[in-house]
Amino acid sequence: MTNPRADRVRDVAKLAGRPVRLKRNQFLAEGPQAVREALLAHRDCLAAGGSPVIAELYASLEFLKRHPDILDLAEEPASRVHVRIASELVLSAMTDTVAPQGVLAVCNFVDVPLAEVLASKPRLIAVLCQVRDPGNAGTVLRAADAAGADAVVLTGSSVDIYNPKAVRSTAGSLFHLPVVLGADIADLASQCRAAGLGVLAADGYGHLNLDVLQDESAARSFEQDTPEAQYELERPTAWLFGNEAQGLSEEELLLADHRVAVPVYGSAESLNLGTAATVCLYASARAQRRNDV
Repeated sequence: MTNPRADRVRDVAKLAGRPVRLKRNQFLAEGPQAVREALLAHRDCLAAGGSPVIAELYASLEFLKRHPDILDLAEEPASRVHVRIASELVLSAMTDTVAPQGVLAVCNFVDVPLAEVLASKPRLIAVLCQVRDPGNAGTVLRAADAAGADAVVLTGSSVDIYNPKAVRSTAGSLFHLPVVLGADIADLASQCRAAGLGVLAADGYGHLNLDVLQDESAARSFEQDTPEAQYELERPTAWLFGNEAQGLSEEELLLADHRVAVPVYGSAESLNLGTAATVCLYASARAQRRNDV
């Protein structure tokens, strides 16, 4: 493909806009990391009898020379993904990035229903409430993946996780763990409790201190005598994370079992969303794994 004005090129480029993504149930994944993880997810889904993840794959010859593993993955019999060779000019016309990375996949939506997540008996869920910045949403999803979370849930008023910037910021983690979109926060909290999960709100003014919860959890793991637990951090938990500027609303805070603050020991006013979410998710993940030993 060499003509940047071709109909197919324009059709792909339209997926940068949300209305077209919603109409087609497709999104763009760009760059070697995202496309590699999409190919692996595509192969695994097909092997399990599921739907394909990748609908179309475009790459330049120069890219395939630098990343032969991408072509190998696409050509695996279990993958069955045809790679269309495209010029750098065509790839540039397909994307919204200043410097295209030489490879682009048109992917089918990968989100799942909340009921499917809860049926799998999750132990750790990250919930994004009214998170509007695509970079922040992608960063939290990536952190949840790294912490071994079982799912990420975005409320209906949160950013579209299929936004190209959000997809890029997940660095491929979008294809690693279940993602639920458009959740109603009140219904979510109710269903999480029914499934045996506690609901914690990350709140800078919270009455519980995350360090204290971690210390209490560690003491229990060593069978030390401890006061009655304020909250057992090792239990299955859904963490609520709020909007970048306003945090969680009062309505959202009231839906939680407890409000938990990450202590700030220096002079910073607060932690940004991505950092706070990472600290909270790793605290739960470590407590849960320590309890498993």
